[in-house]
Amino acid sequence: MQVRTLCRNMQIILFSAIAGICGMGLGGLISAILLKRPSENMICWLLSFAAGVMVSIVCFGLVPEAFELAGVPVSVVGLMLGIVIVMGLNHLIDKITTQGKGNLKIHSTHEELYHESLFIKDRAKMLRSGMLMLVAIALHNVPEGIAIGAGGSHNFHLGALLALMIALHNIPEGMAISAPLLAGGINKWKVVFLTSMAGATTLLGGFIGIIIGNISEFAIAISLSCAGGAMLYIVFGEIMPQSVIMTKNRTASIVTLFGIIVGLIVTRI
Repeated sequence: MQVRTLCRNMQIILFSAIAGICGMGLGGLISAILLKRPSENMICWLLSFAAGVMVSIVCFGLVPEAFELAGVPVSVVGLMLGIVIVMGLNHLIDKITTQGKGNLKIHSTHEELYHESLFIKDRAKMLRSGMLMLVAIALHNVPEGIAIGAGGSHNFHLGALLALMIALHNIPEGMAISAPLLAGGINKWKVVFLTSMAGATTLLGGFIGIIIGNISEFAIAISLSCAGGAMLYIVFGEIMPQSVIMTKNRTASIVTLFGIIVGLIVTRI
């Protein structure tokens, strides 16, 4: 029994690595191979589609599991906690990168969205702005890893499905944060490595999720709903507003709806 549990946990950790490191790294590799900056529309459409898939995973996967394990009140508290945590982290990062002037602002480019605006203007600030950018994405990846770990501990199929969908979401994010690094003159293979490392925190989240998942069903429900709230805030508080601003039309919303439909189909398979 212990051997079986250990094997399952190792597989969940592998799923976390694929979702975080491989997903982000693949996005960086795509940018490196293209050897040019992906267009704003391409990044927005990819992110919008992945956002729609994430909404389906949360609404038709994570939340129903949490409801079943601990009921509606506990799950709602977990959702709200996840939203507040990521909102606070985003506010902190915005405040650091804008010297206290940022306050839930709407950005006009994906460089600003991923806290890269200082990077392109001054090569001397490359390291500082690049590190801030990587930290911002790394923080976003922790709750996603928790979702994989806790979900996989409760339901192996759910953990695998979450890993696949989160990897899909991480590919355009990897493209978005690697493009300015390439434009700044960093070697493309170093960019791929740095982008992959930005997804490594998914592993940390996976470990935390597994630990939580082995405590009790109540703990699993809290972690699943908290991760769901964090993912919903990333979608509706970051990705969707910026996609609409950058594309200046309804295309991003339509692509998101398509992603929701695809995610719904996948969760029912």
